[in-house]
Amino acid sequence: MLTPEALPLAREVEAFSQFLKIEKQLSERTLDAYRRDLRKLQDYAHTRNLQSLDAINHQEIRLLLAQQHRSGSGGKTLARWLSALRSFFRFAIKRGWLEANPAEGLQAPKSPKKLPKTLDVDQAGQFVQLDGDDFISLRDGAMVELMYSSGLRLAELVSSNVKDIDLAGASIRVTGKGNKQRELPVGRFAVAAVKRYLSVRELHANATEPALFVSQRGNRISHRSVQARLEQISLRQGMGQPVHPHMLRHSFASHMLESSSDLRLVQELLGHANISTTQVYTHLDFQHLAKVYDSAHPRAQRRRNKDDDSD
Repeated sequence: MLTPEALPLAREVEAFSQFLKIEKQLSERTLDAYRRDLRKLQDYAHTRNLQSLDAINHQEIRLLLAQQHRSGSGGKTLARWLSALRSFFRFAIKRGWLEANPAEGLQAPKSPKKLPKTLDVDQAGQFVQLDGDDFISLRDGAMVELMYSSGLRLAELVSSNVKDIDLAGASIRVTGKGNKQRELPVGRFAVAAVKRYLSVRELHANATEPALFVSQRGNRISHRSVQARLEQISLRQGMGQPVHPHMLRHSFASHMLESSSDLRLVQELLGHANISTTQVYTHLDFQHLAKVYDSAHPRAQRRRNKDDDSD
């Protein structure tokens, strides 16, 4: 294997590295990332016998981009790689080594949008059904029931005050992104869980603490504490995976859409400014329908069995 010094463009890449280190004062970690990205260009230049910088044109960069994509590099990785190349070529133009930037105008392919992970209805029921009548158990039970019942963000849960929840009216007022408030319904299981928790909250909360959910020290519970509690509950409830706060929100949205098919309703409940943000749950809903179809439709069943036989 050739050393970096023996590869094409070694002089130019080293000059660029020194520029980033001395003049831009980038961290060593960032410098290493630039070097790795440019090493891909050097290796490609070596395999294509491109000995000089001006031999690397727009078409060569396009070919290398496609090559990396076929090898499994994702959109974000390739976008970062192209950014590094553009910076290097701009540096080369300033030095008079190039007249034009061969990476300009190229875009990385978009990565497929990852669907949020959710619990199915049975798993969600298993997760929120907590036992125990001590303060921690009652508080945790109220938190998870409320998050799943109303689709709360973690920040909305933590920032909620006692005055924000109306148990008689089964609703809670939360402050979401952009400081926008919305009033949400609270299910009967969550209402019952919060009532049980409030019966012991005053014994633990500091006298002037307005927060709905408090720590053992009597102060407003922190984001990290809620995340840690959900991780412990995941283990205790035998979930087989850590359940984080946003997974409960995703599960709420998915289950609401499965039952109602009302995307606008789910958008309002989640507090999304744009319905395009909510539309990801239509994909989740389709996945659910596809699973039901595959398990129930006679032709789907036969196709699956045939595929199994051929393995």
